[in-house]
Amino acid sequence: MDALRRKVIEDGVVIDEKILKVDGFLNHQIDAALMYDIGQTFYEQFVDQGVTKILTIEASGIAPAIMAAHRFDVPCLFAKKAKPSTLNAGYYQTDVHSFTKNKTNTVIVSEEFLSADDKVLIIDDFLANGEAALGLHRLVEQAGATTVGVGILVEKSFQQGRSRLEEAGLTVSSLCQVASLTGNKVTLVGDTES
Repeated sequence: MDALRRKVIEDGVVIDEKILKVDGFLNHQIDAALMYDIGQTFYEQFVDQGVTKILTIEASGIAPAIMAAHRFDVPCLFAKKAKPSTLNAGYYQTDVHSFTKNKTNTVIVSEEFLSADDKVLIIDDFLANGEAALGLHRLVEQAGATTVGVGILVEKSFQQGRSRLEEAGLTVSSLCQVASLTGNKVTLVGDTES
């Protein structure tokens, strides 16, 4: 997706060889038009999969996930990182380790919103080691539902995330693949200069 690739090159800030900051359009301030286009792109890629739910994890995945849900005309569900006091009924839970924050969170989804009849498209902002997407997939499995695919905005291709997801039998679609982060330079897969 050319617009996302341009944003990553122009507005992404390299923190170190494994961390790319995209606060200007995704993680703090959100480019709504770009998120709309991302939702459309994921719709085109997964329209034939019978998607009934879009699932993400709070917080950075919510913007692209809600735009995809809007296009599919299905609910957007996000895994919470803390159990709210209002959640008294059953819920699914799993632990997810955040690479960027070096922290493990227990994430939950209410049983009320995810059932065995659901065909779930997982959406997330980054794919590095695959922890978030695998955690969301575990929640889908706990519900007896089906994960039809994983949509990723930015994949760090130099990390093991994609191979871990594919080993779990998941179809992965990433819209922008980062080949390397060196110095202050982002190199995308397929680009020789960025």
